[in-house]
Amino acid sequence: MFLILLLLHGANAASKGPAGPKWQTLSGGPPQVIARGGFSGLFPDSSQFAYQFALSTSLPDVALFCDLQFSSDGMGFCKTGLTLDNSTTVSEVFPKMEKTYKVDGEEVHGWFSLDFTADQLIQNVTLIQNIFSRPSTFDGSMGMYTLDDIVELRPPQIWLNVQYNAFFLEHKISTEDYILKLPKEYSLNYISSTEIDFLKSLGGKLKKSKTKLIFRFLNEDVIERSTKKTYGDLLKDLKSIKVFAAGILVPKTYIWPLNKDQYLAPSTSLVKDAHALGLEVYASGFANDIATSYNYSYDPSAEYLQFIDNQDFSVDGVLTDFPPTASGAVACLAHSKGNPLPPPGKDTRPLIITHNGASGVFPGSTDLAYEQAIKDGTDIIDCSVQMSKDGVAFCMHSVDLSAHTTAGTAFVSKSSTVHEIQNKSGVFAFSLSWSEIQTLKPDLFSPFAQAGLKRNPAAKNAGKILTLPQFLDMTKASNVTGILIEIEHASYLARRGIGVVDAVFSTLTKAGYDKETKQQVYIQSDDSSVLSAFKTKFTTFKRVLNLEIDFSDASKPSLDDIKKFADGVRIHRSSVTQINGYFMTRFTDTVGTLQAANLTVLVGVLKNEFMNLGFDYFSDPTVEIVTYSDAVMVDGLVTDYPATAAHYFRSPCSDVSLNLSYSILPAQPGALVHLAAPGALAPAAGPAPMLEPKDVVDPPLPPVKAVITADAPAPTGAADNTTSAASSIAGNNILWAGVVALLSLNFLH
Repeated sequence: MFLILLLLHGANAASKGPAGPKWQTLSGGPPQVIARGGFSGLFPDSSQFAYQFALSTSLPDVALFCDLQFSSDGMGFCKTGLTLDNSTTVSEVFPKMEKTYKVDGEEVHGWFSLDFTADQLIQNVTLIQNIFSRPSTFDGSMGMYTLDDIVELRPPQIWLNVQYNAFFLEHKISTEDYILKLPKEYSLNYISSTEIDFLKSLGGKLKKSKTKLIFRFLNEDVIERSTKKTYGDLLKDLKSIKVFAAGILVPKTYIWPLNKDQYLAPSTSLVKDAHALGLEVYASGFANDIATSYNYSYDPSAEYLQFIDNQDFSVDGVLTDFPPTASGAVACLAHSKGNPLPPPGKDTRPLIITHNGASGVFPGSTDLAYEQAIKDGTDIIDCSVQMSKDGVAFCMHSVDLSAHTTAGTAFVSKSSTVHEIQNKSGVFAFSLSWSEIQTLKPDLFSPFAQAGLKRNPAAKNAGKILTLPQFLDMTKASNVTGILIEIEHASYLARRGIGVVDAVFSTLTKAGYDKETKQQVYIQSDDSSVLSAFKTKFTTFKRVLNLEIDFSDASKPSLDDIKKFADGVRIHRSSVTQINGYFMTRFTDTVGTLQAANLTVLVGVLKNEFMNLGFDYFSDPTVEIVTYSDAVMVDGLVTDYPATAAHYFRSPCSDVSLNLSYSILPAQPGALVHLAAPGALAPAAGPAPMLEPKDVVDPPLPPVKAVITADAPAPTGAADNTTSAASSIAGNNILWAGVVALLSLNFLH
């Protein structure tokens, strides 16, 4: 499988494409992608697989970054960080070899490479992943990698980073001598260091070499050992750096700082100032699986583009743990923002369908979320219709208003549990009048907030909740190609005296959508009886069955039943791929079976946050989009972040007919699993069950009963299923009164 991946990417890289646009780098060429420790975002840092995979998945001229360390006998190893214990098994193999050394005046405890011979390290120590959000599946399966090993891979470029020259020199190991004695075929394209004296000395002996010397900046308050100045002070004197270096490598915040709220501050003039002096600028600190500025909406490609494709400047290269994402940003997404979005179709791209508007950026189902989605280039915007107690239809993700509005605090007394809808308590739309709902503020829902991944806090309560007529007025005035109206819990609402289906009927008719020809109307529901009602009433509408269950294929009887009332289905991502421990093992037959039955297939919900993505997607939401579009070939993508999908489909890489030098390839199910060591993963679970008729056919809708007033009894079937907070409190009060009375009697006795 690994060889197949190498061949796929190698063939892709070998093809020639048209000349690209002019860049604002110093050379005028595209920025350099530098793979820190190889593909260290997926495999253990500086491991064989990390370096090999970086070569196979990145741009053809990718530079492999080696952080140089030494064994006691002078063998050069690639390993990030001075101590070994955090990213190798050395502490288990040599438990008594822990040492303490002074490094730049501070005591450092751990296991150090210079305390071991090369043979001890190569034959006994293996690498492990040192970042917990990354897979530990490959731990212990690969030994430490030497510079010699990297050279044998024949990479297009090698970047050697010398971080601890002074430390090793104190222990009689000269980095300079090591570099000067390397064979001529060891072509080093870049050598970087944090020490000015080292670069000056080495530069004087490499005058005829084509190797670029790069001065690496640490944090601004750290003192550079040669000059005794802080790196922040050195930044103010770039002319002095130009004397001995061809460029600088700086933390990305030197260029685009963040304010205290984690939003982008104005850029500094560093890149322009350095370019004016003839210095190249390389930015470090890029990774897909760390929280960065909220401006990027958890799209790592957006961050790269901020540095390489803004109107004012471009850095000359990026140092990254995820070189495929950086490569895609350079080769595919840069300079494509203004490109027209090709029309959706089987030969072009799937539909982009919102999930409550651009709900990753603004509170879902608000005017701001819908406006942003339209601006982003979505094809279809959606409204999940909820009903107030007094019969007003409005857009909101869930009938339970607690998670997406301030209802949980504003109307806590109206909290109840409706087991037919959910097993937890909530404040339900049908329990509030529209005037009460209008007092609520929307609340931006962050599904991964507990992991520290909040969505756009500055817009947490921004926007306005829209009625269904207001939503339709907005869509009519927009350039979207369609709308999707979702209806849930219609049977329950009917028993409460609320006719959501009739409300949608009349509202769409009043808005003229019964005669609409420019915008396609989609009706989505998990209830077959709702879709059947629309089939009879509006023949031009397309009907979509929302399948909430996971399944791996569909039986013919279930397909026959679906086709009686629906034109398509919306399925979960988990019904498309089989997963084992966050790794894809295979694509299911679901999409192919459904499409063979002439059913449109929509897949969702797509989210940009890396915790929502399997490892095969490289923590990159664009790779997931490419996989569903090009490999699975679904008909529509339902997403919280329509801008991410639209940006890819605007890029030339989305057109498979173009002969490009690099393309973003879909994930290959099973490829990473086959690289895992035996026993590293638990046995795979069996496939999800097959879809059967019982999963798709619902009873007919009950008639809508008379509207319930505050004084009227609850409807039959609803009373037994609903527990209000008020009734629970009353019951508790009665129980407590009884307990007090019993205690009083016991006291008297």
